[in-house]
Amino acid sequence: MSLAIPLAAVTVLSTLAGGIVALRLARDLTTAIALTGGVVVAVALFHVLPEAIEAVADPQRIGLLVGGGFVFFFLAERAVVLHHRDDTDQIHAHAQVGALGAAGLSVHSFIDGLGIGLAFGLSTETGLLVFLAVVAHDFADGLNTVGFVLRQSGDRARAIRWLAVDAAAPLVGAVVGSALSVSEQNLGALLAVYVGFFLFMGATDLLPHAHQHPSGRRVLLTLVGFAAVLAVSLIAGH
Repeated sequence: MSLAIPLAAVTVLSTLAGGIVALRLARDLTTAIALTGGVVVAVALFHVLPEAIEAVADPQRIGLLVGGGFVFFFLAERAVVLHHRDDTDQIHAHAQVGALGAAGLSVHSFIDGLGIGLAFGLSTETGLLVFLAVVAHDFADGLNTVGFVLRQSGDRARAIRWLAVDAAAPLVGAVVGSALSVSEQNLGALLAVYVGFFLFMGATDLLPHAHQHPSGRRVLLTLVGFAAVLAVSLIAGH
């Protein structure tokens, strides 16, 4: 179990690396969003959803939770952004939506760390497998956190603050997971809700914005992000 915390610290570096890449691509944000959109949808489908199904062992309940998460975040965004996205006086509201996205990813990262801590409580082998899966996609979490905030507000300082929160979250989760016993079903249920959130943000905000204008490069980046997460999930599954 003592390995959980130092290994979780490695996920901090992975998250920061993803965020730095997103910040460097900020001048061509739509290109970064194309990659982010493919990654966030793939993470939801190939990593978070299977984890939730395995933990809860009730596909119908998972479907309801995913749908509920999708509707909840749809209504949350509508409550924050009451006017058209292009209205200049809605900058603050847009920033709140970006913060909502970053907060969702930070909660997901916390659950990742929690999973590492709990997994090492079961066995070292299980803990290492969970760690490999987490560190592989935490890079995408950092990329997505910065992408969400920059997409909505363009505020680099705000994006960096949320990146720091997201990067620290798995380490905090690992500390908590090493000390506490958490119901696997409750973890799975929370993950299922966030599958709905990730699908909502990817399908309604990231991908449409990235592909407003025809661009073969953006289509390719979306497919690369999607395929990369799928490959990592398949490798981790073996």
